[in-house]
Amino acid sequence: MQYSDMTAKMADGDGFIAALDQSGGSTPKALKGYGIEEGAWSNEEEMFGLIHEMRARIIASPAFTGEKVIGAILFERTMDGKVNGVPTPEALIAKGVVPFIKIDKGLEDEADGVQLMKPNPTLDTLLARSKALGVFGTKERSVINSANATGIAAVVKQQFEIGLQVLGHEMMPIIEPEVNIKSETRSQCDAILRDEILKNLDELPEGKQVMLKLSLPVVPGTFDALVEHPKVLRVVALSGGFSRSEACVELAKNKGIIASFSRALLSDLRSQMSDAEFDTALGEAIDEIYQGSTQKVEVVATA
Repeated sequence: MQYSDMTAKMADGDGFIAALDQSGGSTPKALKGYGIEEGAWSNEEEMFGLIHEMRARIIASPAFTGEKVIGAILFERTMDGKVNGVPTPEALIAKGVVPFIKIDKGLEDEADGVQLMKPNPTLDTLLARSKALGVFGTKERSVINSANATGIAAVVKQQFEIGLQVLGHEMMPIIEPEVNIKSETRSQCDAILRDEILKNLDELPEGKQVMLKLSLPVVPGTFDALVEHPKVLRVVALSGGFSRSEACVELAKNKGIIASFSRALLSDLRSQMSDAEFDTALGEAIDEIYQGSTQKVEVVATA
């Protein structure tokens, strides 16, 4: 796939994006969910080796193809690894899956109800290296915990600044200002976030587009204006702590939004499974998330 082919697949492809980008502190939790307890490794290299084996098994599975999984977000070490002897981005592209790279370096402490991204002074180097490996785009995450207009404006401003840096490398940024689903002001957060994103979209240079990765909104249709905006290539949703069934039900209520799930995709997979069991469980998860991404339901407004 050329860049233009990947752009077309992201714009119009039926399916969803697999998030295979757990990193740092979230890796032990991901491995535990996969059935590997913390004592199974003695250092960080072994830990990351185990998580790469899990991801390589997923990517190599016959259930994991570009027919339903149109993209995959990778952790840097996963990007640099191999799947059956082939560089990971190349292995994805061979399956018709568009590769992305997680580029944020974690979160700052909370201020004004949000957590901004930590600085990443080596980002340009990472972007150049990723592009050379055939990676199409990036993903960068910040978190919104409460409906603080100042904080949310700061999150969106930072996200778009990084997005412009990514666009400068002729790559596609996925802007991810996650709203904490446990927030007591979640619905207000959704509305403030939508309006701030719209302001920043209007300031993007003509001819430029971004992708958005958002928490599933409290009120279905909240993000319709973003889905329809000409400077948005695609809107995807994170599961954000919902179970897969819960997330897929909410996803189906939001037209034009596809999934970009991590835990909800991987929750039934175990290292102890036979290959047949693993492929079946992965296939069932893919089918359910695909359905929520592509088969939408009408939501009747209540007074």
